[in-house]
Amino acid sequence: MNSRMRKGGTATGGVGAKHRDLFLLSLPALLLTLTFSYLPLLGLPVAFKKFRFDRGIFGSAWNGFDNFKFFFVSDNAWRVTRNTILYNTGFIVITLVCALVLAVLLSEMTGRAVKVYQTTLFLPHFLSWVVVGYIVLALLEPGRGLMDDVMRLLGREAINWYQDAGRWPYILNAVNLWKTVGFSTLVYYAGIIGINPAYYEAAEIDGAGKLQMAWRITLPLLAPLVVVLLIVAIGGIFRADFGLFYFVPNNSSFLYSTTDVIDTYVFRALRTIGDVGMSAAVGLYQSIVGFVLVVATNALIRRVNADHGLW
Repeated sequence: MNSRMRKGGTATGGVGAKHRDLFLLSLPALLLTLTFSYLPLLGLPVAFKKFRFDRGIFGSAWNGFDNFKFFFVSDNAWRVTRNTILYNTGFIVITLVCALVLAVLLSEMTGRAVKVYQTTLFLPHFLSWVVVGYIVLALLEPGRGLMDDVMRLLGREAINWYQDAGRWPYILNAVNLWKTVGFSTLVYYAGIIGINPAYYEAAEIDGAGKLQMAWRITLPLLAPLVVVLLIVAIGGIFRADFGLFYFVPNNSSFLYSTTDVIDTYVFRALRTIGDVGMSAAVGLYQSIVGFVLVVATNALIRRVNADHGLW
């Protein structure tokens, strides 16, 4: 009996040690989430106050919804909101399609080629938007950029890219795809690896081709993973990637009509006016809309297929 108790104690201690190790591994992510997602909630009252640094958050006077008027009354509110939604929608759709295609292609490769392609696709994910902005500048800089040299070799007139707003929706979509598609590809690739090979073996015996197996087996079994990532992405559709829209277009005022989004507009207004309450109000507005979109999207997906919902 004592030996059984010792065995039981050892087993319990082993489980405890396992959970401790997992907790230590997740601790950096927990601290990051706590610091940047939960602690800022203490500053939410700033959105409803005329904030003064000398009085602090709780000493500043309340001003109701006056801070929200800064954004909604502005003539640029519709433009930046439209750009934010359209760009994020395009990013979600384009990245999803390209990542799924690349993941399926990776799953068909063997040997060292898989690692080479994985590294090549994933490497841009680690580059900051400042570095990416300089890479784009090296390509598009008027008079000295690589594209100017290409245009001259083709006998065509050089383009001043940083003054031609109409071309930037294509440029920003291409740059975002190049930087982000690798991460999504590896996520879907991991999902494909987890699929039971017996499905493919049975389909091959029945005479199914590679395309048929991808369409009938891979994509349906990846659907739950795709839905989860889609819901998360839709939740951030009102939040633009500040680095992409600020550093890549080089903050050129000629491009504001097609590159200005909510985050860059609020940043410039905060830098000019210096009103923290206005910035907090727009941030709260984005968070509320994102939360509503996540709940609504999840409810819609559950109506189509209850097993694919996030909760």
